[in-house]
Amino acid sequence: MQTFPELSKRHIDPTVFPPGVAFMDGQYLPISEAKISVLDNGFLHSDATYDVAHAWKGAFFRLDDHLDRFFAGLEKLHMAIPYSPAQVAEILHNCVALSGLQNAYVEFICTRGTSPTFSRDPRDAVNRFIAFAIPFGSVANPEQMERGLHAAITDIVRISPLSVDPTVKNYHWLDLVRGLYTAYDRGAETAILLDANGNIAEGPGFNVFAVKDGGISTPDFGVLMGITRQSVLEICDALGIRCQTRAVSSDELRTADEVFITSTAGGVMPITRIDHRPVGSGLVGPVTGQITENYWRMHEQDQSRTAIVYPVDAR
Repeated sequence: MQTFPELSKRHIDPTVFPPGVAFMDGQYLPISEAKISVLDNGFLHSDATYDVAHAWKGAFFRLDDHLDRFFAGLEKLHMAIPYSPAQVAEILHNCVALSGLQNAYVEFICTRGTSPTFSRDPRDAVNRFIAFAIPFGSVANPEQMERGLHAAITDIVRISPLSVDPTVKNYHWLDLVRGLYTAYDRGAETAILLDANGNIAEGPGFNVFAVKDGGISTPDFGVLMGITRQSVLEICDALGIRCQTRAVSSDELRTADEVFITSTAGGVMPITRIDHRPVGSGLVGPVTGQITENYWRMHEQDQSRTAIVYPVDAR
């Protein structure tokens, strides 16, 4: 039997969880007590949709956009929950407020749920809503944010949009996980996958942007229309930076002046090495820096933030 001795150095205590609060079955509870049935189709078949918002300095950022995308996904997947967008917003607020976190990663999920008879007909399942708030996390850690990530352009093809609608956030991550292990084997820190046409698609939880001669390009096929991605498009429009959504080839990415990625989990993050070669100067570039600065500045604008009301003893 093949063994993996390196695993013994990890997962020392699988019962340890980050601090946080969850909402399940009409009640709030510690994140460690939030569990689903092994018969839930979200677990068995990856039959679920979700969204991730974040709270920063005590306020949600673009929460309405995340709610709109979540409810659009429910409709496309023929799912329904007993909560309106306003009620979900209240639940998310309560999760963060009860956790006491000022900076939080906030996920809300609808699984297909379970059928009392274990029917394979998805129409027989009772859909289930879950939400939780834990400390804010990032695709790139602080060191990587400062120096830039090292990415590998893999030969792994992202699941076709003809099979799975990429505009609906989903847990079909095996291609992304395969890409990560390919990147690790090549000595890189994260992975970039291709689309069905051999162009750049996206990475595990992030969109990709290339900067060349002062202009910016980002893939438009087979990718999630990320909320942070949309923020960057709006920033470029406000700053007068030419930004195109179009096919981006691997060669374009490798020869770009700058490359950055975007995600709710981390915001705007630089990539300074691709396949062991420096991107541009090999340093975080000025355009990436400008976009990053403006992205975090958006968090202070009234139209983008929704303040959280905390219990007096939670702050």
